[in-house]
Amino acid sequence: MTSSTSPSTFASSSAALQGHVLVTGGSSGLGAAVAQAVAKQGGTVTVLDRHPSADGFATEIVDLADTRAAQDAVHRAADARGGLWAVVTAAGIDFPGRLDDVAADQWEQVIAVNLLGTAAVVRAALPYLRAADGRIVTVASTLGHRGVSDATAYCASKFGIVGFTRALTAELRGEVGVTLLTPGGMRTRFFEGRDEQYRPPEGLQLSPPEEVAEAVVFALTAPSTSAIRELVVTPPDDSSWP
Repeated sequence: MTSSTSPSTFASSSAALQGHVLVTGGSSGLGAAVAQAVAKQGGTVTVLDRHPSADGFATEIVDLADTRAAQDAVHRAADARGGLWAVVTAAGIDFPGRLDDVAADQWEQVIAVNLLGTAAVVRAALPYLRAADGRIVTVASTLGHRGVSDATAYCASKFGIVGFTRALTAELRGEVGVTLLTPGGMRTRFFEGRDEQYRPPEGLQLSPPEEVAEAVVFALTAPSTSAIRELVVTPPDDSSWP
């Protein structure tokens, strides 16, 4: 989806979304935008996050780095609302820096939240998704396809998401729809609190998370006769893709 066709064009052609959708990282950034977009299309949303949803969506407070707690949160959310139709794994963190400058616990936390947390949530959701002919959208990054300096943990986690999702697609073919979303840089709080060298340069074009969220809705609401395997959504001048 790097052509001149906008995500809203795709979203507007989709059917209304009916079902319970779990969104990780749904209290901020892309996750919050996805929660809003899903609700706008008629879906019921539960957020998994360390913080309550500022938009009033039902929230299971959980640290996704604790994979057992993440699995328990999925079960609570699904059981409280009579099942689960879709999962969108939008949670993501990073501690940029050279490998020997980033504390080991921070490096490992990036892997735990971004990759292990994603796998734990999907694993716990599978019985519900199979029963509902449901769908999964995982969120990678352009840095899940291209390695850069000072981002070993983030690249490792997002490369992992790409491999995990492609294997999951093969594993669940005919049972659950699986889509890999690869966004480029987005206009969110993701870069706040970083040293200046790790922030986007002044004037760099970033995607509004609301537009990327519409691509998620497109994947969730596509007809069952069409498998939306992978979507790439970047600003037109994003140099990180391809």
